[in-house]
Amino acid sequence: MTNFILTEQRGSCRVITLNRPEVLNAWHSQMRLDLMAALDAAEEDASVGAIIITGAGERAFGAGQDLNETKTFDPDRAELWIGEWERLYDRIRSLSKPLIMALNGLAAGSAFQVTLLGDFRIGHDGVKMGQPEINSGIASTTGPWIMMEMIGLARTTDLTLSGRMMEATECVAIGLINRIVPREEVLDASLALGEQLAAKPRLAMKLNKQRFREVTEARFRDALAAGVRNQRIAYGDGEPNRMMEQFLAAKSKAKSG
Repeated sequence: MTNFILTEQRGSCRVITLNRPEVLNAWHSQMRLDLMAALDAAEEDASVGAIIITGAGERAFGAGQDLNETKTFDPDRAELWIGEWERLYDRIRSLSKPLIMALNGLAAGSAFQVTLLGDFRIGHDGVKMGQPEINSGIASTTGPWIMMEMIGLARTTDLTLSGRMMEATECVAIGLINRIVPREEVLDASLALGEQLAAKPRLAMKLNKQRFREVTEARFRDALAAGVRNQRIAYGDGEPNRMMEQFLAAKSKAKSG
């Protein structure tokens, strides 16, 4: 059985590792399900005071959606896909324990969104983050929602429509990365922060996080409804399928060349 998600207890911290390094930790359905299970376990375990998510390997926290999965979708499957993301995002948003993202390399598309759902992000100079979904024909809804909550309309429009990736320095400047450390210190710095947060009063932590969820809930639900509507339109046209096939063909050609 493949372990798409690895877990380890380090002091008061539960470290959860996205484990598909051969595809830059890109998501597929089973990986999302496994991550939800790991988060459930961490939430229920009284020995866990903080949760850290990172990516396997040195190249990426996560490359976002695995296009080999979504290139075959039709409108009905695309709607179910949005439901899968809703359940994962709900699980992350409902955690009572502080969540730290230990960023190692690339965080793109839905992986970028997941990092923004964390409470803290620690990275290094080589981190790149962004919302390149438009380049593969994917209409973005949850990405713009979480970016809007954090960086406003102008920057969200820039990142969504251009699909460009940001360097770590820009991410720090606009508040998307809390702290930059040397690459080899990212996990240790995340663990140190996790221990500090785990020592805080747990009920106050839970209530504070619950309030952040409450004030962002209406626009989150609106983004999900828009996601169902827009993905049905897009996959009904077939544009995402065509763009993903082109992207994957170009990537394969570049590798073989």
